[in-house]
Amino acid sequence: MSSVLDQRPPLTAAGPRSAPPRRRTRVLALPQARWALAALVLFLAALPLKLLDAPVWAWAPLFTATYITGGWEPGWEGWKALKDKTLDVDLLMVVAALGAAAIGQVLDGALLIVIFATSGALEAVATSRTADSVRGLLDLAPTTATRLLPGGGEENVAADALAVGDIILVRPGERIGADGQVLDGVSDVDQATITGEPLPVAKQVGDEVFAGTVNGTGALRVRVERDPADSVIARIVKMVEEASETKAPTQLFIEKVEQRYSIGMVIATFAVFAIPLAFGSALQPALLRAMTFMIVASPCAVVLSTMPPLLSAIANAGRHGVLAKSAVVMERLGQVDAVALDKTGTLTEGTPRVIDIRPLSGGGLAADALLALAAAVEHPSEHPLARAVVQAAREHGLALPEAAGFTSTPGAGVTATVGGHTIQVGSPARLATDRGPDTDGVVRALEEEGRTAVLVLRDGTPVGVLGIADRLRPDAEATVAALTALTGRTPVLLTGDNERAARRLAAEVGITDVRAGLLPENKVAAVKEWEAKGRRVLVVGDGVNDAPALAAAHTGIAMGKAGSDLALETADAVVVRDELATIPAVVALSRRARSLVVQNLVIAGIFITALVAWDLIATLPLPLGVAGHEGSTVIVGLNGLRLLREAAWPRLAKDTT
Repeated sequence: MSSVLDQRPPLTAAGPRSAPPRRRTRVLALPQARWALAALVLFLAALPLKLLDAPVWAWAPLFTATYITGGWEPGWEGWKALKDKTLDVDLLMVVAALGAAAIGQVLDGALLIVIFATSGALEAVATSRTADSVRGLLDLAPTTATRLLPGGGEENVAADALAVGDIILVRPGERIGADGQVLDGVSDVDQATITGEPLPVAKQVGDEVFAGTVNGTGALRVRVERDPADSVIARIVKMVEEASETKAPTQLFIEKVEQRYSIGMVIATFAVFAIPLAFGSALQPALLRAMTFMIVASPCAVVLSTMPPLLSAIANAGRHGVLAKSAVVMERLGQVDAVALDKTGTLTEGTPRVIDIRPLSGGGLAADALLALAAAVEHPSEHPLARAVVQAAREHGLALPEAAGFTSTPGAGVTATVGGHTIQVGSPARLATDRGPDTDGVVRALEEEGRTAVLVLRDGTPVGVLGIADRLRPDAEATVAALTALTGRTPVLLTGDNERAARRLAAEVGITDVRAGLLPENKVAAVKEWEAKGRRVLVVGDGVNDAPALAAAHTGIAMGKAGSDLALETADAVVVRDELATIPAVVALSRRARSLVVQNLVIAGIFITALVAWDLIATLPLPLGVAGHEGSTVIVGLNGLRLLREAAWPRLAKDTT
């Protein structure tokens, strides 16, 4: 009797692959977000009244409230910085906004306040999200463990109370409570959170296991080898926190220039006012000339030289599935000159699939019959390899024969009776049988190609071998080639997977530098080694094990669909649709944005130089000075918005040089 393949039930919340609960700070719990929202609401309420020429008493209180709610916090922080002899950019913007209001440009000043308040709120949200995910990572490690007592009993203890030398019992489906060594038992352990390997790893006596990884169907007795505070998962948390703290402060290039420029402008404005007074000039003309000088020399156009191109690039990238978290990130993307790629979930899809179906001579089975037989036996199993076999049968539209007497042997495979025959499916190395040279040759060939070989036996006789692997993304090779053209260096592959599989995949996409079998700290060490040589490294990854490297790199990009919470929050940008080809495109887009910034700075410099010279050499009328200042601001703003055009992205995607 046969049955069509049905959908597999989802794992329960208690299942081995269940995710820990997320810890997330509410946006409005952050004071910066509340003040920015209040300023925005007040501004939007006042804007139509101002534009419709309503009485001053109708819109003036609203704009005043906008200045207060959006400007008091950056103003206060700027004042504290000033006491430390630092001229903070936020304070200068508040002063510029107040200056605009003083000469009647109330709307412009309010808009500047809202923009800066919103920018500060977004930065606070991003920082909070990263902190939430780092704290949430601790949920991967269980809070309790079962410790075995010398007399044969057992007790539940807090995982952080375990000591080196303790023996713990890890039951099927549980998370392992500490780093240690297997003393007894055989099982498959899903350690993707640590190494990024796509498939569970068979563990037996003498093998190392890690805290926070998920035990499969077997029971393990584990001797604790590391203090819980020094476990691999705890070190990942520490590395992410340290990298986030020691990473150079995010500051746009223009902010560095602007601070020096603004100090010079303040000094020059005072001189333009004081020197004529010292030589007997009247107060009003001197003050008017100084006010005009301050307006035409103010850094508004210089500030707008940077933000519109970068924000336009962010919006364009967002439309094409890449989320850059700030203007600083968009600027830094264009600076990278080296790329490090993760393997599983980045260059590959992150899900094991049946790639090869090899019936053996003498077995009497065609490829579809072999796959249906294996899927019938694997159907009750929750092992990832079993899911891959069943999924392949579903994709082939195969009907499965009835299987009875299902049993599973951890680390070896599964057994069931189909049509009166005993069928075994599992690891070629663990199934006790005389496989013969033909079978060994097929298994060896698959493994040399980077596949995981799954042997199918009927009544103890090999009838076929399945090759299972994590499938390469269709655009991986083109992406590697584009990144090589952009940076002048071939990307490097950093992976926790085994070296044979890593090198096989690297050869397919054109990567020659492969570093395999890496733990998270090894990835960080590699990134720091390159950065010590002056390289600006872009790291692309998706897992918890990639998060420290993402944080330590000059710029980090996470793959969005299957990416862990920690990787998504730690990364500077996220590829939302998992399209690898968007990575070189967004790097090229960033470089185009940087070139527009330079253009805008040249335009702003020409306007400022001409207007300042006119004011100092002759007499520049205040209205004309305001018009020139506002005109330069509009020009650089519109020039920066060119990257909003839909046509910008395809052109950059095709020509990423």
